[in-house]
Amino acid sequence: MNNFLEKMTAAFKDPVLRKRIGFTVIALVLFRVLAAIPVPGVDAANLAKLLSGSQLLGFLNIFSGGGLSNLSIVMLGVGPYITASIIIQLLTMMFPGWKAMMHDEGEAGRMKLSQYSRLLGAPLAVIQAIGFIILLQSQNVLPHFGLFAFAVNVVVITAGSVLLMWVGELISEFGIGNGVSLIIFAGIVSRLPVSIVQNFQKISTTGASDLPFYLIILVIAVAAVAGVVHVTEAERSVPVTYAKQVRGNKVYGGASTYLPLRLNQSGVIPIIFALSILLFPQIIATGLSHLTKYPTLASWSGAFASFFNNQWVYGAIYFILVVLFTYFYTAVTFDPKMISENLQRSGAFIPGVRPGEHTQEHLGNIVTRITLVGALFLGAVAILPLIIQAFSPGNDRSVAVGGTALLIVVTVVLDLLKKIDAQVTMREY
Repeated sequence: MNNFLEKMTAAFKDPVLRKRIGFTVIALVLFRVLAAIPVPGVDAANLAKLLSGSQLLGFLNIFSGGGLSNLSIVMLGVGPYITASIIIQLLTMMFPGWKAMMHDEGEAGRMKLSQYSRLLGAPLAVIQAIGFIILLQSQNVLPHFGLFAFAVNVVVITAGSVLLMWVGELISEFGIGNGVSLIIFAGIVSRLPVSIVQNFQKISTTGASDLPFYLIILVIAVAAVAGVVHVTEAERSVPVTYAKQVRGNKVYGGASTYLPLRLNQSGVIPIIFALSILLFPQIIATGLSHLTKYPTLASWSGAFASFFNNQWVYGAIYFILVVLFTYFYTAVTFDPKMISENLQRSGAFIPGVRPGEHTQEHLGNIVTRITLVGALFLGAVAILPLIIQAFSPGNDRSVAVGGTALLIVVTVVLDLLKKIDAQVTMREY
């Protein structure tokens, strides 16, 4: 605790870090101001009823950073950008030229891929805005607009999502931490007081009969947070030795160190990716299911939406996607071949393993094994709120949404503290 306070004190004393932290705070305040500006014509009563009865919209409210709770101009949040990033990263794995660009060009290559994600995020935001407006009109949350008013609302909602993408990029570049994750984090934290009050109201309404259940949820939540922290911090240390080199009368090298391989290198990204992939088709299908002019399309879309509304089907797909995205994101961010080449160039080797392809294969095998443990744990923790929801009084949907939000908050805070610690340590050196 003392070390943490020392690091935070050092961060605020450093003028560069203080400026970065201040920029991040101002950007998040701007986001919360945007999230408070609603689109015109919202029926607040019908909106509250719709949000309370839909787990899909509850998860979407997480991605919008709470912007959906009052149908703000940033109601789509960073969801379209996250979906676009997933598509671009999948294409990176499919096209060797893009992957080589990311690794060979370094930061410039990553900036190009981020630009592609932004360009793809805009049309995805248009598609989501259309489907979402149709859904809200069918539930009498929004009035039935004419063609011009409908187009204006689509443009406003799309512009809000694009603006939020830009704010997130600015935070990543000029602030501290991952901008997209921090936007989601800020939205969740801003909803905490309301959620706490609502839960106390539920307990006071139902009496003491449901109190043991909520106490059990609290214990499970604390245990899940402790588990997430432990797995996120866990790492496998691979020993590395530097070969001795004689230059003149001096001997260099011969030192031993280790290469830290994280048990869960992807953090909360797999959960965010999995939710994004699950939500995007559901929004479109739910919106299309209310198109009475096209009964066949509405029927197929309704069947698709109903299939995903099954809690056990949803949980199984969610678990599989989290595990797959953990492996996928680890493969994108960790390249055993590049690390093997870097070790060989610097005259380092892993004891008992030949340099080159053998080192690459050895590192790949280790990462595959430890990632399996991290992926299964992350998948289990991700669906834990869904399991608790199944046994909750009245099948309370807010339990699943709140559990997922808690996981995102914990992982984002850990990542933010690590980035602050890295910045402070770099400046100390």
